[in-house]
Amino acid sequence: MPSKSSVRIAALTVAAVCSTVSSVVLTSPAHADAVAVHDIQGSTRTSPLVGRQVTDVAGVVTGVRTYGSSRGFWIQGPSADDDPATSEGVFVFTSSTPKVAVGDAVTVSGTVTEFVPGGASSGNQSVTELTRPTVTVVSSGNALPEATVVNSRSVPAAYAPEGDTAAGGSVDGLTLRPKKYALDLYESLEGMNVAIGSSRVVTATDAFSELWVTVEPHENRNRRGGTVYGAYSSQNPGRLQIQSLVPTATEPFPTANVGDTLKGTTEGPLDYNQFGGYTLTARTLGTVEAGGLERETTRAQSRTELAVATYNVENLDPTDGTFADHAAAIVDHLQSPDIVSLEEIQDNNGATNDGTVAADQTMRKLTDAIIAAGGPAYAWRSIDPVDLADGGEPGGNIRQAFLYNPARVSFVDRAGGDATTAVGVTKAHGKARLTVSPGRIDPANEAWTNSRKPLAGEFAFRGKTVFVIANHFASKGGDQALHSRFQPPVRSSETQRHLQAGSVNAFVKDILAKQHNADVVTLGDINDFEFSGTTKLLEADGALWSAVRSLPESERYSYDYQGNSQVLDQILISPSIRRGTGFSYDSVHINAEFSDQISDHDPQVLRFRP
Repeated sequence: MPSKSSVRIAALTVAAVCSTVSSVVLTSPAHADAVAVHDIQGSTRTSPLVGRQVTDVAGVVTGVRTYGSSRGFWIQGPSADDDPATSEGVFVFTSSTPKVAVGDAVTVSGTVTEFVPGGASSGNQSVTELTRPTVTVVSSGNALPEATVVNSRSVPAAYAPEGDTAAGGSVDGLTLRPKKYALDLYESLEGMNVAIGSSRVVTATDAFSELWVTVEPHENRNRRGGTVYGAYSSQNPGRLQIQSLVPTATEPFPTANVGDTLKGTTEGPLDYNQFGGYTLTARTLGTVEAGGLERETTRAQSRTELAVATYNVENLDPTDGTFADHAAAIVDHLQSPDIVSLEEIQDNNGATNDGTVAADQTMRKLTDAIIAAGGPAYAWRSIDPVDLADGGEPGGNIRQAFLYNPARVSFVDRAGGDATTAVGVTKAHGKARLTVSPGRIDPANEAWTNSRKPLAGEFAFRGKTVFVIANHFASKGGDQALHSRFQPPVRSSETQRHLQAGSVNAFVKDILAKQHNADVVTLGDINDFEFSGTTKLLEADGALWSAVRSLPESERYSYDYQGNSQVLDQILISPSIRRGTGFSYDSVHINAEFSDQISDHDPQVLRFRP
C-alpha cells in the first residue's frame, strides 16, 4: 500500500481540484439571494441551498488557512438563530492564500457547495463551503464571536444515529439532534468558533502536526492515559483531532505523548477532514504538560518458560536508521524472547521496485544489531514471496520472519517450503508434524490474494514440539471511518480477513486432528480487534483463543488510531496451552503511545511451559 504521506498529498491535490470543479456557478447572480450563514448550513448535514449562488453573506473571520491545498477562511454569522441544529459558521474556499485577517467583518458572495474530503467513495461526510467567492472587507479588528465550549457536559454519550435505510444507511438527510448524538453535535458546530479546556492527549503528535485529545476525562481511560476502544458500539465520543492554523515553519506544533495534557484553552474553527473527521483547527493552541509516560519493559522468561513474541517493525529495510532502536526494543524491553515473529520485513532494497525479493540483508542487519545491543545470536527463518504478490509498499515485498534463540530453542527444518508450496500436516509416532518447515499456509487460496501468506514453523523447546504460525492479515484500508456519513460504517476490508481467519483456523484444526494436545501459537498483526468477527473465526470450534483477553479490558491494546487505543496485534493459543500449567501475556507498550515511535505497533509477548 502507498505510504500515508503519499496518500495525503494525493488526496489534498484531488481535494483542491474537486473543490474548484464542484463550485461552478449553477444560478446566475441575477437570481442570487441574500442569506445568513445558518440558512446555508440548515438543520441537516447538507445545505438546503447546495448549488445555489448566494450574495452578501455576512460574517466575522474566525480563522484563516494559508497553507496546504484547502486554503481559505472561516466566517461566523453576526446573528444566531434559535435552532441548535444550524451552524453559524462556514468555510470559504479560496484555493489561493486568502486576503483577509481574523477579526475582519466581511460579506461573501459565492456558490454553496458540499465537498466530500477523500471523495464520495470514501463514505466521509461533506463539508458545506462557499466556493468561487467574491469577498468584501467591511471593517477590521472586530471582536470574535464567543467560542462555543465543547466539554464533557456538552458531548452526548451516544455517538451517531442509525442511518436512513431508504438512503442506503446515510445520515445526511436526518435532522441533527446535537443533544443526543456526538456526531450531530459536531456537525451542528461545523465551521464555528469552538474551544476546549485542558484535555487529555489520547493520540501522540504525528508527522503531520496533529494530535488527538478527549474532552471526556474518564471515558474508557486506561492507566497510561489512553482511551480504550473495546466494542463497535463504544466509539468514545469525546475524541477530537487538533491541528494548528499557524504554519509549522512559523511556530512548531507541540510534541505530545498519550497521557500528556493539552493545558489551557485551545480555540478555533471546527473543521472536518478525511484524516480524522471533526478537527479543531486551532487559532489559539494550548500548551503541553508532560504526563511522564515511560516505555514498558516485560519480565524475563524463566528457564522452563518459552517466550514467544510478535512485533510489527513497520517496513524495515536495510536503509532504515532504526535497527539499533528495534534491537534495543527486543533485547531491553522484550527481554530477548525465545521466538519472535516479525511482520513487515522488507526485501534488501526496500521500496525499490526492481524484482528483488530476498531479505537476507535486512535480517542480517537486525540480528547483528541485536548482538551489538547485548542480545542473543538469533537465527532466523523466512520464505521470500513472489515479487509484488503480497501487498504492502510497492517493491518492498514485506513478509513475516521468525527470529529464534538457538541457545534455548531449535528449529525443525524440513526442505521444500517456498512461496507457492502449501505446508501440510502429517502424523508420525502419534505426533503432528509439518510437511515443510518453514512453510506457507494455503498460498494459492484467494484469501491471500495481494496479502501476506502465513508462515508456519515447527520448533522444539526442552524436548517439546511447538507449532508457531506468523500472520499479517489484510489491512483495514477501504473501511468507512467511525465518523462516516453511513452509520453504522461499512467495514469492507474484513471480508478478506474473514477468509484468512478461516484458512488459518482450518490449518490449526488439521494439526489438532493429528494431535489433540499439540501446542500451537498463532500470532501476528491480525489487523482486527479481539471482539471482531475475524477473531471469532480464528477461534472457531475452540481451536484457538486470543490470549489478549487474559488482560483486564483497560489493558487490551497494541495500536493507537484517531484517539482510540485498540487491539490489532494478537497471540492466539491452542487448548493445551490455555489449559496447561499456566501462561502469562503482556502487551508491551513501547511505540503506539509515543510521538517518537519506531513502529506504530506495540509488541506482544506470551510465556508458557510446553
